[in-house]
Amino acid sequence: MIDLAITADHIRTTLHGYLDEHPEEKLAFAPILDLLDDGADLASRKEFRGHATAGAILARPDGRILHIHHLALDKWLLPGGHLEAQDDTLLDAALRELTEETGIPVEAVSAAEDRPVHIDVHSIPANDAKGEPAHQHIDFRFFFRTTATVHQLQAEEVDDAAWRDAEALADERLRRRVAAAIR
Repeated sequence: MIDLAITADHIRTTLHGYLDEHPEEKLAFAPILDLLDDGADLASRKEFRGHATAGAILARPDGRILHIHHLALDKWLLPGGHLEAQDDTLLDAALRELTEETGIPVEAVSAAEDRPVHIDVHSIPANDAKGEPAHQHIDFRFFFRTTATVHQLQAEEVDDAAWRDAEALADERLRRRVAAAIR
């Protein structure tokens, strides 16, 4: 069992801070708060009712957003992934995932804020090879800026990267928030 530094309290505090800023989403996140109230360890990837992940929205000065092609899901996504023992915060996890997947150095990236710009709950299909049933990811997405380029992709998870206009983001709420953050 991996002992994670990110606690349920940190996840709850981050979620409440987000909902204070976006009260229109409270109803949608009530099931996540219920999981926390029931003692679910959302930091553990073995919590299949739903667990936290951390994502990065990385913008260049021209406003284009980095997308990666994820091998296992065969989809273009934003960088991100599961929490690890060395992550002290969800923001730290998002930055670690970003740098691992893209090879962009930590010092070439700056966080716009210390709170997520967006939280997305989405389904992940079962993975028999890993013994994982279908489950939910609660993706805490943080906005970062850089002038760097992609260096070396994490070949076991990512096979391509592309800078795309913010309009390419499928989620309308995320697209609006990214457009506002870019300004």
